[in-house]
Amino acid sequence: MIAVQIGGGNIGRGFIGQVLSDAGYELYFADVNDSLIEQLKDKGEYVVELAEDGASAQTISGVQAFHSAREEEALVQKLAEADLITTAVGPPVLKHVAPVIAKALKQKIADGSPAPVNVIACENMVAGTAELKKFVWEQLSEEEKTEVERFAGFANAAVDRIVPNQPEGQGLKVVVEPFLEWAVEAPSLKGKTPDIPAVTYVDDLTPYIERKLFTVNTGHAALAYVGFLYGCETTKEAMDHPEVSGAFESAIRETGRLLQIKHGFKEKEQNEYQAKIKGRFSNEYFSDPVTRVGRGPIRKLGPKDRLVRPAVELQEAGERPEALAFVIAAALQFNVPEDGEAVELQNTIDRKGYKEALSHYAELPVHHPLVELVAGHLPAE
Repeated sequence: MIAVQIGGGNIGRGFIGQVLSDAGYELYFADVNDSLIEQLKDKGEYVVELAEDGASAQTISGVQAFHSAREEEALVQKLAEADLITTAVGPPVLKHVAPVIAKALKQKIADGSPAPVNVIACENMVAGTAELKKFVWEQLSEEEKTEVERFAGFANAAVDRIVPNQPEGQGLKVVVEPFLEWAVEAPSLKGKTPDIPAVTYVDDLTPYIERKLFTVNTGHAALAYVGFLYGCETTKEAMDHPEVSGAFESAIRETGRLLQIKHGFKEKEQNEYQAKIKGRFSNEYFSDPVTRVGRGPIRKLGPKDRLVRPAVELQEAGERPEALAFVIAAALQFNVPEDGEAVELQNTIDRKGYKEALSHYAELPVHHPLVELVAGHLPAE
Protein backbone atom coordinates (compact mmCIF):
# COMPACT_ATOMS: atom_id res chain seq x y z
CA MET A 1 0.00 0.00 0.00
CA ILE A 2 1.32 3.40 -1.00
CA ALA A 3 0.43 6.69 0.68
CA VAL A 4 1.57 10.12 -0.43
CA GLN A 5 1.31 12.84 2.19
CA ILE A 6 1.40 16.30 0.60
CA GLY A 7 2.82 18.63 3.22
CA GLY A 8 5.76 17.51 5.31
CA GLY A 9 5.35 20.00 8.13
CA ASN A 10 4.73 19.26 11.79
CA ILE A 11 1.16 18.00 11.31
CA GLY A 12 2.15 16.05 8.19
CA ARG A 13 4.98 14.27 9.99
CA GLY A 14 3.78 14.29 13.59
CA PHE A 15 0.21 13.19 12.95
CA ILE A 16 -0.73 11.97 9.47
CA GLY A 17 2.64 10.45 8.58
CA GLN A 18 2.91 8.63 11.89
CA VAL A 19 -0.60 7.18 11.62
CA LEU A 20 -0.07 6.02 8.02
CA SER A 21 3.31 4.48 8.85
CA ASP A 22 1.79 2.63 11.81
CA ALA A 23 -0.89 1.30 9.43
CA GLY A 24 1.80 -0.26 7.22
CA TYR A 25 1.79 2.19 4.32
CA GLU A 26 4.85 2.81 2.19
CA LEU A 27 5.12 6.50 3.03
CA TYR A 28 6.10 9.37 0.71
CA PHE A 29 6.13 13.07 1.54
CA ALA A 30 5.85 15.95 -0.92
CA ASP A 31 6.74 19.53 -0.03
CA VAL A 32 8.38 22.67 -1.45
CA ASN A 33 10.61 23.27 1.58
CA ASP A 34 14.13 22.66 0.31
CA SER A 35 15.72 21.92 3.69
CA LEU A 36 12.90 19.63 4.81
CA ILE A 37 12.99 17.53 1.65
CA GLU A 38 16.78 17.30 1.69
CA GLN A 39 16.71 16.03 5.29
CA LEU A 40 13.95 13.49 4.57
CA LYS A 41 15.82 12.21 1.53
CA ASP A 42 19.12 12.05 3.42
CA LYS A 43 17.87 10.41 6.62
CA GLY A 44 14.82 8.48 5.41
CA GLU A 45 13.38 8.68 8.92
CA TYR A 46 12.33 11.06 11.67
CA VAL A 47 11.27 10.96 15.31
CA VAL A 48 7.85 11.67 16.83
CA GLU A 49 8.02 12.37 20.55
CA LEU A 50 4.97 12.42 22.82
CA ALA A 51 4.74 15.29 25.29
CA GLU A 52 4.05 13.24 28.42
CA ASP A 53 5.79 11.59 31.37
CA GLY A 54 8.75 9.69 29.99
CA ALA A 55 8.66 11.57 26.68
CA SER A 56 8.28 8.33 24.71
CA ALA A 57 9.59 8.55 21.16
CA GLN A 58 8.94 6.63 17.96
CA THR A 59 11.11 6.54 14.87
CA ILE A 60 9.17 6.67 11.60
CA SER A 61 11.46 4.92 9.15
CA GLY A 62 11.45 3.98 5.47
CA VAL A 63 10.30 7.46 4.50
CA GLN A 64 10.81 8.83 0.99
CA ALA A 65 10.22 12.34 -0.31
CA PHE A 66 9.69 14.50 -3.40
CA HIS A 67 10.26 18.18 -3.94
CA SER A 68 6.86 19.24 -5.26
CA ALA A 69 8.25 21.90 -7.61
CA ARG A 70 11.52 20.40 -8.80
CA GLU A 71 10.40 16.76 -9.01
CA GLU A 72 6.86 17.18 -10.25
CA GLU A 73 7.04 14.48 -12.92
CA ALA A 74 8.22 11.86 -10.41
CA LEU A 75 5.64 13.04 -7.88
CA VAL A 76 2.83 12.75 -10.43
CA GLN A 77 3.91 9.19 -11.19
CA LYS A 78 3.93 8.24 -7.50
CA LEU A 79 0.56 9.89 -6.92
CA ALA A 80 -0.79 7.87 -9.85
CA GLU A 81 0.43 4.68 -8.12
CA ALA A 82 -0.85 5.65 -4.66
CA ASP A 83 -3.71 3.98 -2.82
CA LEU A 84 -4.12 7.01 -0.58
CA ILE A 85 -3.35 10.73 -1.02
CA THR A 86 -3.51 12.97 2.03
CA THR A 87 -2.75 16.64 2.59
CA ALA A 88 -1.77 18.83 5.53
CA VAL A 89 -0.79 22.09 3.90
CA GLY A 90 -3.17 24.69 5.32
CA PRO A 91 -6.48 25.69 3.70
CA PRO A 92 -5.05 28.51 1.51
CA VAL A 93 -2.58 26.10 -0.12
CA LEU A 94 -5.12 23.51 -1.29
CA LYS A 95 -5.64 25.31 -4.60
CA HIS A 96 -1.90 25.12 -5.23
CA VAL A 97 -1.62 21.34 -4.69
CA ALA A 98 -4.73 20.54 -6.73
CA PRO A 99 -3.02 20.72 -10.16
CA VAL A 100 -0.49 17.99 -9.38
CA ILE A 101 -3.24 15.73 -8.03
CA ALA A 102 -5.27 16.38 -11.18
CA LYS A 103 -2.28 15.44 -13.34
CA ALA A 104 -1.93 12.18 -11.43
CA LEU A 105 -5.61 11.35 -11.92
CA LYS A 106 -5.24 12.05 -15.64
CA GLN A 107 -2.21 9.76 -15.66
CA LYS A 108 -4.28 6.98 -14.09
CA ILE A 109 -6.87 7.38 -16.84
CA ALA A 110 -4.16 7.25 -19.51
CA ASP A 111 -2.64 4.11 -17.96
CA GLY A 112 -6.00 2.31 -18.32
CA SER A 113 -8.04 0.31 -15.78
CA PRO A 114 -7.24 2.70 -12.93
CA ALA A 115 -7.16 1.22 -9.43
CA PRO A 116 -9.15 2.99 -6.69
CA VAL A 117 -7.49 5.90 -4.91
CA ASN A 118 -8.80 7.95 -2.02
CA VAL A 119 -7.97 11.59 -1.39
CA ILE A 120 -8.34 13.02 2.12
CA ALA A 121 -7.50 16.62 3.04
CA CYS A 122 -6.46 16.72 6.69
CA GLU A 123 -6.87 20.42 7.23
CA ASN A 124 -8.16 22.55 10.11
CA MET A 125 -11.33 23.48 8.26
CA VAL A 126 -14.82 22.20 7.55
CA ALA A 127 -15.18 20.17 4.31
CA GLY A 128 -11.52 20.54 3.37
CA THR A 129 -11.58 17.62 0.94
CA ALA A 130 -14.64 19.00 -0.82
CA GLU A 131 -12.73 22.26 -1.23
CA LEU A 132 -9.72 20.40 -2.62
CA LYS A 133 -11.94 18.44 -5.01
CA LYS A 134 -13.40 21.70 -6.30
CA PHE A 135 -9.90 22.90 -7.21
CA VAL A 136 -9.00 19.54 -8.77
CA TRP A 137 -12.20 19.61 -10.83
CA GLU A 138 -11.13 22.96 -12.30
CA GLN A 139 -8.20 21.12 -13.92
CA LEU A 140 -10.33 18.38 -15.55
CA SER A 141 -12.57 18.21 -18.60
CA GLU A 142 -16.14 17.00 -18.24
CA GLU A 143 -15.15 13.64 -19.71
CA GLU A 144 -12.23 13.34 -17.30
CA LYS A 145 -14.46 14.18 -14.34
CA THR A 146 -16.79 11.33 -15.28
CA GLU A 147 -13.85 8.92 -15.49
CA VAL A 148 -12.29 10.11 -12.22
CA GLU A 149 -15.59 9.72 -10.35
CA ARG A 150 -15.41 5.99 -11.06
CA PHE A 151 -12.14 5.34 -9.23
CA ALA A 152 -11.27 8.33 -7.03
CA GLY A 153 -12.89 8.99 -3.66
CA PHE A 154 -12.75 12.42 -2.05
CA ALA A 155 -13.63 11.99 1.62
CA ASN A 156 -13.97 14.83 4.09
CA ALA A 157 -12.22 14.38 7.42
CA ALA A 158 -11.98 15.84 10.90
CA VAL A 159 -8.50 15.79 12.41
CA ASP A 160 -7.40 16.73 15.89
CA ARG A 161 -3.95 16.67 17.43
CA ILE A 162 -2.15 19.59 19.01
CA VAL A 163 1.33 20.14 17.65
CA PRO A 164 2.84 23.12 19.51
CA ASN A 165 5.59 25.43 18.32
CA GLN A 166 8.72 23.35 17.84
CA PRO A 167 12.08 24.44 19.27
CA GLU A 168 14.62 25.52 16.70
CA GLY A 169 17.47 23.19 15.85
CA GLN A 170 15.75 19.86 16.49
CA GLY A 171 15.74 18.87 12.82
CA LEU A 172 12.98 16.53 11.72
CA LYS A 173 11.86 15.55 15.22
CA VAL A 174 8.29 16.56 16.08
CA VAL A 175 6.91 16.83 19.61
CA VAL A 176 3.16 16.20 19.77
CA GLU A 177 0.46 15.62 22.35
CA PRO A 178 -0.49 11.97 23.00
CA PHE A 179 -4.14 12.50 21.99
CA LEU A 180 -5.22 12.20 18.38
CA GLU A 181 -8.53 11.89 16.56
CA TRP A 182 -9.06 11.31 12.84
CA ALA A 183 -12.60 10.77 11.55
CA VAL A 184 -13.30 10.12 7.86
CA GLU A 185 -16.60 10.19 5.96
CA ALA A 186 -16.88 6.59 4.78
CA PRO A 187 -19.59 6.89 2.09
CA SER A 188 -17.28 9.05 -0.07
CA LEU A 189 -14.52 6.43 -0.25
CA LYS A 190 -13.87 4.26 -3.29
CA GLY A 191 -12.79 0.63 -3.24
CA LYS A 192 -11.84 -1.12 -0.03
CA THR A 193 -11.96 1.04 3.07
CA PRO A 194 -8.36 1.90 4.03
CA ASP A 195 -7.24 -0.25 6.95
CA ILE A 196 -5.96 2.47 9.27
CA PRO A 197 -6.60 1.53 12.93
CA ALA A 198 -6.36 5.12 14.20
CA VAL A 199 -9.11 6.33 11.84
CA THR A 200 -12.78 6.33 12.82
CA TYR A 201 -15.02 5.90 9.77
CA VAL A 202 -18.45 7.54 10.06
CA ASP A 203 -21.50 7.94 7.84
CA ASP A 204 -22.02 11.61 8.72
CA LEU A 205 -18.97 13.67 9.61
CA THR A 206 -20.77 16.87 10.56
CA PRO A 207 -21.32 16.07 14.27
CA TYR A 208 -17.66 15.17 14.71
CA ILE A 209 -16.41 18.23 12.85
CA GLU A 210 -18.62 20.53 14.88
CA ARG A 211 -17.80 18.81 18.17
CA LYS A 212 -14.11 19.40 17.49
CA LEU A 213 -14.61 22.95 16.17
CA PHE A 214 -16.95 24.02 18.98
CA THR A 215 -14.95 22.40 21.78
CA VAL A 216 -11.26 22.24 20.89
CA ASN A 217 -11.07 25.31 18.66
CA THR A 218 -13.52 27.36 20.71
CA GLY A 219 -11.74 26.39 23.92
CA HIS A 220 -8.31 27.17 22.49
CA ALA A 221 -9.57 30.57 21.33
CA ALA A 222 -11.00 31.27 24.79
CA LEU A 223 -7.65 30.54 26.42
CA ALA A 224 -5.84 32.73 23.90
CA TYR A 225 -8.10 35.78 23.88
CA VAL A 226 -9.17 35.83 27.52
CA GLY A 227 -5.64 34.85 28.51
CA PHE A 228 -4.27 37.80 26.55
CA LEU A 229 -6.81 40.06 28.22
CA TYR A 230 -5.53 38.95 31.64
CA GLY A 231 -1.86 39.22 30.73
CA CYS A 232 -1.10 35.51 30.36
CA GLU A 233 1.76 34.64 28.03
CA THR A 234 1.01 30.95 27.37
CA THR A 235 -2.00 28.66 27.17
CA LYS A 236 -0.70 26.71 30.19
CA GLU A 237 -0.51 29.93 32.18
CA ALA A 238 -4.02 30.73 30.98
CA MET A 239 -5.31 27.33 32.14
CA ASP A 240 -3.78 27.96 35.57
CA HIS A 241 -5.42 31.41 35.85
CA PRO A 242 -8.77 31.08 37.71
CA GLU A 243 -10.66 33.73 35.71
CA VAL A 244 -9.34 32.54 32.36
CA SER A 245 -9.92 28.85 33.03
CA GLY A 246 -13.39 29.74 34.29
CA ALA A 247 -14.14 31.56 31.02
CA PHE A 248 -12.79 28.58 29.08
CA GLU A 249 -14.99 26.10 30.94
CA SER A 250 -18.07 28.29 30.65
CA ALA A 251 -17.56 28.72 26.90
CA ILE A 252 -17.23 25.00 26.15
CA ARG A 253 -20.15 24.30 28.48
CA GLU A 254 -22.27 26.54 26.26
CA THR A 255 -21.03 24.93 23.04
CA GLY A 256 -21.58 21.52 24.63
CA ARG A 257 -25.20 22.45 25.15
CA LEU A 258 -25.44 23.42 21.47
CA LEU A 259 -23.92 20.09 20.40
CA GLN A 260 -26.50 18.23 22.49
CA ILE A 261 -29.32 20.24 20.89
CA LYS A 262 -28.05 19.92 17.30
CA HIS A 263 -26.53 16.46 17.15
CA GLY A 264 -27.98 14.54 20.07
CA PHE A 265 -24.72 14.01 21.95
CA LYS A 266 -25.61 12.75 25.42
CA GLU A 267 -24.77 15.05 28.32
CA LYS A 268 -22.49 12.43 29.94
CA GLU A 269 -20.69 11.82 26.64
CA GLN A 270 -20.18 15.53 26.05
CA ASN A 271 -18.98 16.10 29.62
CA GLU A 272 -16.40 13.35 29.21
CA TYR A 273 -15.21 14.84 25.92
CA GLN A 274 -14.91 18.28 27.50
CA ALA A 275 -12.93 16.85 30.42
CA LYS A 276 -10.57 15.21 27.96
CA ILE A 277 -10.05 18.51 26.14
CA LYS A 278 -9.41 20.31 29.43
CA GLY A 279 -6.81 17.69 30.29
CA ARG A 280 -5.10 18.20 26.94
CA PHE A 281 -4.84 21.95 27.42
CA SER A 282 -3.50 21.40 30.95
CA ASN A 283 -0.61 19.25 29.70
CA GLU A 284 2.45 20.57 31.56
CA TYR A 285 4.84 19.33 28.88
CA PHE A 286 3.92 21.83 26.23
CA SER A 287 2.32 25.21 26.02
CA ASP A 288 1.85 27.67 23.19
CA PRO A 289 2.09 31.47 23.36
CA VAL A 290 -1.41 32.95 23.48
CA THR A 291 -0.35 35.31 20.69
CA ARG A 292 0.29 32.30 18.44
CA VAL A 293 -2.96 30.50 19.30
CA GLY A 294 -4.98 33.69 18.89
CA ARG A 295 -3.39 34.81 15.63
CA GLY A 296 -5.77 35.63 12.79
CA PRO A 297 -8.61 37.05 14.92
CA ILE A 298 -10.55 38.30 11.89
CA ARG A 299 -10.87 34.78 10.51
CA LYS A 300 -11.79 33.44 13.94
CA LEU A 301 -14.50 36.08 14.31
CA GLY A 302 -16.01 35.03 10.98
CA PRO A 303 -19.66 33.95 10.69
CA LYS A 304 -18.83 30.26 10.20
CA ASP A 305 -16.00 29.92 12.67
CA ARG A 306 -15.52 28.81 16.30
CA LEU A 307 -16.96 31.79 18.20
CA VAL A 308 -19.70 33.66 16.35
CA ARG A 309 -21.34 30.65 14.74
CA PRO A 310 -22.04 28.64 17.93
CA ALA A 311 -23.11 31.82 19.73
CA VAL A 312 -25.62 32.72 17.01
CA GLU A 313 -26.94 29.15 16.84
CA LEU A 314 -27.39 29.09 20.61
CA GLN A 315 -29.39 32.31 20.45
CA GLU A 316 -31.52 30.86 17.68
CA ALA A 317 -32.15 27.85 19.95
CA GLY A 318 -33.37 30.15 22.70
CA GLU A 319 -30.20 30.05 24.81
CA ARG A 320 -28.09 32.99 26.05
CA PRO A 321 -24.40 32.59 25.07
CA GLU A 322 -23.00 34.86 27.78
CA ALA A 323 -19.61 33.12 28.03
CA LEU A 324 -19.10 33.06 24.26
CA ALA A 325 -19.99 36.76 24.12
CA PHE A 326 -17.25 37.44 26.68
CA VAL A 327 -14.70 35.49 24.60
CA ILE A 328 -15.73 37.40 21.46
CA ALA A 329 -15.29 40.67 23.36
CA ALA A 330 -11.81 39.52 24.40
CA ALA A 331 -10.99 38.66 20.77
CA LEU A 332 -11.93 42.20 19.76
CA GLN A 333 -9.29 43.45 22.22
CA PHE A 334 -6.53 41.19 20.87
CA ASN A 335 -3.94 43.85 20.07
CA VAL A 336 -0.75 42.20 18.79
CA PRO A 337 1.39 44.38 16.47
CA GLU A 338 3.10 41.31 14.93
CA ASP A 339 -0.24 39.87 13.78
CA GLY A 340 -1.48 41.45 10.54
CA GLU A 341 -5.12 40.54 11.19
CA ALA A 342 -4.95 41.88 14.74
CA VAL A 343 -3.58 45.17 13.41
CA GLU A 344 -6.35 45.39 10.79
CA LEU A 345 -8.96 44.57 13.42
CA GLN A 346 -7.73 47.31 15.76
CA ASN A 347 -7.59 49.81 12.91
CA THR A 348 -11.20 49.01 12.03
CA ILE A 349 -12.25 49.39 15.67
CA ASP A 350 -10.47 52.75 15.85
CA ARG A 351 -12.41 53.94 12.80
CA LYS A 352 -15.82 52.37 13.39
CA GLY A 353 -16.01 51.26 17.00
CA TYR A 354 -16.39 47.78 18.49
CA LYS A 355 -19.98 47.10 17.45
CA GLU A 356 -19.56 48.08 13.80
CA ALA A 357 -16.28 46.19 13.57
CA LEU A 358 -17.88 43.02 14.94
CA SER A 359 -20.90 43.54 12.69
CA HIS A 360 -18.58 43.78 9.68
CA TYR A 361 -16.38 40.75 10.35
CA ALA A 362 -19.12 38.53 11.78
CA GLU A 363 -21.49 39.55 8.96
CA LEU A 364 -24.25 40.41 11.43
CA PRO A 365 -26.53 43.46 11.62
CA VAL A 366 -25.09 46.04 13.99
CA HIS A 367 -28.11 45.64 16.29
CA HIS A 368 -28.09 41.83 16.18
CA PRO A 369 -28.72 40.33 19.65
CA LEU A 370 -25.24 38.81 19.72
CA VAL A 371 -23.58 42.12 18.89
CA GLU A 372 -25.55 43.76 21.70
CA LEU A 373 -24.62 40.95 24.11
CA VAL A 374 -20.93 41.25 23.24
CA ALA A 375 -21.07 45.04 23.65
CA GLY A 376 -21.96 44.54 27.28
CA HIS A 377 -18.52 43.00 27.86
CA LEU A 378 -16.53 45.73 26.09
CA PRO A 379 -14.97 48.95 27.39
CA ALA A 380 -17.09 52.06 26.94
CA GLU A 381 -16.36 53.88 23.68
